[in-house]
Amino acid sequence: MSIVEVCGLTKIYGQGDTAVTALDHVSLAVEQGEFVAVMGPSGCGKSTLLNLVGGLDQPSEGQVLVDGIDIATMSDQRVTQLRRRRLGFVFQFFNLIPVLTTVENAALPLTLDGVTAVEARQRARDWLTKVGLGDKLESRPDQLSGGQQQRVAVARALVADPALVLADEPTGNLDSKSADEIADLLKHAADEWNRAVVMVTHDPRIAAHARRIVFMRDGKIVDDVAVGGSDPTAEARTAMERAGLL
Repeated sequence: MSIVEVCGLTKIYGQGDTAVTALDHVSLAVEQGEFVAVMGPSGCGKSTLLNLVGGLDQPSEGQVLVDGIDIATMSDQRVTQLRRRRLGFVFQFFNLIPVLTTVENAALPLTLDGVTAVEARQRARDWLTKVGLGDKLESRPDQLSGGQQQRVAVARALVADPALVLADEPTGNLDSKSADEIADLLKHAADEWNRAVVMVTHDPRIAAHARRIVFMRDGKIVDDVAVGGSDPTAEARTAMERAGLL
């Protein structure tokens, strides 16, 4: 069974003559351990799709099924629990709390979910070590590089052992070296830690780290291709050209 499946997903903002269709009957399924990149021009619906899958917004039509359950049928409390326990989020601007240490930031989803402080800190330390920050546990965000801060954000996304990680332009605020490292880390999360990962990006070089690329335009999916040959970046660019995005 798919970790997440969207069926006929539509999102319309506004009404009447001012209505804007951000998503237009999109259908997509993502399996456990699959790394999917979503690409397309600004305003094509990429981030709207992620927000709907993450339960951060409500669709105008269609369904978002997580573990086979339509999240529209859940109470607000249940959706909040779903986000804390089954979903992990990574954003472009890190969203770390400046006054908290690295381990406190990474432990935050567990702390908010009522996990004891001792267990939350231990699990956070374990994940920070896995993402290469075992020597930065007591540092604060302003003592870390941008790439290190995003590693903290990835550890925070994984600390609750979610089935699905949603990453919205996670490399957009990083230099090329750090961007590649974060993309590799997300690939590792899928390949080695068996998480489903859906990543929005505008960069074909970053998208090439994924095993599958979904291309969007004008609120619709216009292509869906597997990558992973000898030159995945070239594959991504070729697919973008075919989809009319270059």
